[in-house]
Formats: sequence, structure tokens, C-alpha cells
Amino acid sequence: MRMLVITHKVCWRSSNSPSGYATDGGFPFQMQALASISDELVVCVPIRVDGDTSGEVEMGAKNLRVVELPVPPGRGIVRKVLLPFWAALLLPRLIGEARKADVVHAPIPGDVGTLGIALAELLRKPLFVRYCGDWSRNGTTAERLWKRYMEFAASRPRRLMLATGGHATPPSPAHPEVRWIFSTSMTKEEVDARARARELPASGPVRLITVGRQVEAKGTGLAVRAVAELTSRGREVRLDVVGDGPRRSAFEDLAAQLGVADRVTFHGQVGHELVLDVLDAGDVFLFPTSSNEGFPKAVGEALACGLPVVASAVSVLPSLLEDGAGIVLREVTSRAIANAVEDLSSAPDAYAAMSRRATELAQTLTLERWATEVERAIDGAGLVCHTRSR
Repeated sequence: MRMLVITHKVCWRSSNSPSGYATDGGFPFQMQALASISDELVVCVPIRVDGDTSGEVEMGAKNLRVVELPVPPGRGIVRKVLLPFWAALLLPRLIGEARKADVVHAPIPGDVGTLGIALAELLRKPLFVRYCGDWSRNGTTAERLWKRYMEFAASRPRRLMLATGGHATPPSPAHPEVRWIFSTSMTKEEVDARARARELPASGPVRLITVGRQVEAKGTGLAVRAVAELTSRGREVRLDVVGDGPRRSAFEDLAAQLGVADRVTFHGQVGHELVLDVLDAGDVFLFPTSSNEGFPKAVGEALACGLPVVASAVSVLPSLLEDGAGIVLREVTSRAIANAVEDLSSAPDAYAAMSRRATELAQTLTLERWATEVERAIDGAGLVCHTRSR
């Protein structure tokens, strides 16, 4: 099977990667997993020529080929206006790649992924769409349109529609052909290597970790305020913040204003292994997000390291943690976070049980299992006769 992926994920050239390209986040791991079920994986992505490469992850599969696209110009409404002209210039190249593909894969939300959907429909190609946001939210007209399209297309021949997340009921009960798929960035080897049932530290501070883009919606400000709240209660805690973004300096200022700058460490954007190392040194993972989450890979990484998770009740998090791997916040406030951490810190047996459950749950969230589920779904939807040369 030759699979063509068309996505907005910005990548860059890298001499460290077998494919010659790299990017950050979980995307390259999932591309490598898709390459493992394909004879050839062709990835059409915007390539930037300069900028920050911290947190670089190689796109290292031997049968993975990258097709360079220029980064779409502008932002916001300007980008929307200019995108048709950008797409028109690239159309011959994209049509050529799509014609040769057995399956077109379009991750959305994203305007470039939407272009991939349009190409597959135009050329009547088998199509695999993966919705990576929070299916339960309809914040924009575009989100509603994407979901309505997926519901319409799911029952058509040679169409596979997967939504990132997971619940007992399908994403759209009226259209059960739309199915859930989890998300991950860890191989079984990594999960096995990091797995260990933890106990509360006998002495010293409880180490809290949060990982994500440094924007208000991810909840770093709440985590910093929770540290101040716990400190005022006489609790010894430390907070490690991993990730970068436009609000990082504001959160650093907040820690200083609250008098806890010496208790909060901002690591910035770091690579995958360093993220796992920071998690491995921690005790509790905080994820008080209010953003549009599908299946947060950072939570899966924390579970793999045996960390109980304190998280908000968004997307898949309630169903993911309900079996005892963490605490789901009824209200997302710094006081509620502090209360949850204090409860865990005061209950060694409950903490140890949550840690054991976290490692058990992580065993079900590996890249190998993700690739197998995608492969079975592709076969089941009849997108190709065989997903790989046998």
C-alpha cells in the first residue's frame, strides 16, 4: 500500500534524520507508525527554512518520503484568503502524488488536510480522515463542517473516518461508522523501559509536572497558582513546566509575583527523551487544560512513567482516568488542583494504586497497537485489498 498524507504540520530539513526531515511533537512518531503498515508513505508537509528547531524529532522511517510544500502565507483571515492561490500553485504536484497513492490520509482540523480531502474526492481515491481535535466541541463553523462531512462520508464506500479520543459510545451515535482512535507517541519498548509503580517520596518535596504549549488554555497559570496555594498550606512541592509558547514569560512573571519562582522550573521546548526524563523524575502530572484536546499524548507519556494524573474533564480524559489512574477535576481552579495534590500526598496507598493503574493503562496505548488498529480499520473499510505487501 502506498499512503499519501497531506497535512498542515510544519516540518524542516534535518541532517540528523534518515529521511532528511524532522519536526516536533507526536507527529513524526505517528508517521513512522503509518510507515510500518505501508509499503511507501509519502508525506506532503509545509517545510520552513529557518526558525527554532528545539524539541526536534527525526522522521526516520526508510520507506517514508517527504514532499516539500511552502508554508502557507499569512495568518488568520489573511491565510484563509491566500490559501486558494497557494493551493492552485501546488495543485499539479499534489494531484500527481494523489494519483499514484492507494490511500489518501488527511488529518484535520487544518486547512491543508481539508485540501487533501478535496483532492481525494475529486480523484475518487480511497480516503482516510482522522479528526485530531476534541470531537465534543463545536467552537467554529469549520469544526462543525468537518464533522458533518465525516458523518456523511463514513457510510460511503472506501471511506474511513476516525476521531481521536475514546468513549463507550461512538463519536456520533447517529453515524456509528465514525469511530474512535486513541493517540500516542510511545513505542512498547519505551513504555516497558519507563514503567515503574511509584510510591510517594518519603522525604522532600512532591514534584509536579505539566507539559504543553505555553498558552493560557493549557492551564500552566493554574498550576503555578496551585503551587502557591500548596506552599501557603505548608506543603513542600516543586513544579516542572515543559514546553514553550507565547505566555511562557507571563507564567514566569506570575511565579515571581506569587513568591514561588524558586519552586517552579521552566524547561522550555525539549526533545522527546528529555520530556520523558523530566516525567520520570516527577510524582504527579497536572493537565488542567481548557483547550480543544483530542487525546493528549502528554497524558499518555505521564501514565507510561507511572504518574497519577490530575486533569480537567475535557475530551477523553474522564473515561481515560475513571478506572483509577488519576483524578478528574470537578472544577478547574488552582484551589481544586491544590486539593487534589494534597489528597494524593496524604494517601500513600491510594497514590501507589493509581501509579500501578497508570502503568497498566499505558501498555494499551503504544504506537504498535495504534498502527495495528489503523491497519485493521483500513482493511475493514475496504480502502485497499491489503494494507501491506504480504
